Amino acid sequence: MKTLDYKLGDIVEMKKEHPCSSRSKQFEIVKLGADLKIRCLGCGGILIISRDNFNRSFKKVIK
Repeated sequence: MKTLDYKLGDIVEMKKEHPCSSRSKQFEIVKLGADLKIRCLGCGGILIISRDNFNRSFKKVIK
């Protein structure tokens, strides 16, 4: 199993796009824990996602 290196404030790319008008795949990590809080860089919407679901849909760290 590969280790995923991401931390608070990182900009990450997900496999699926956010269903907002901008259709962005880029999110900023706002909170880490058992659940992650991520913000869409297109519309600014906040999503709360479990760490397991995040690790499955995580693609790469951009910044």
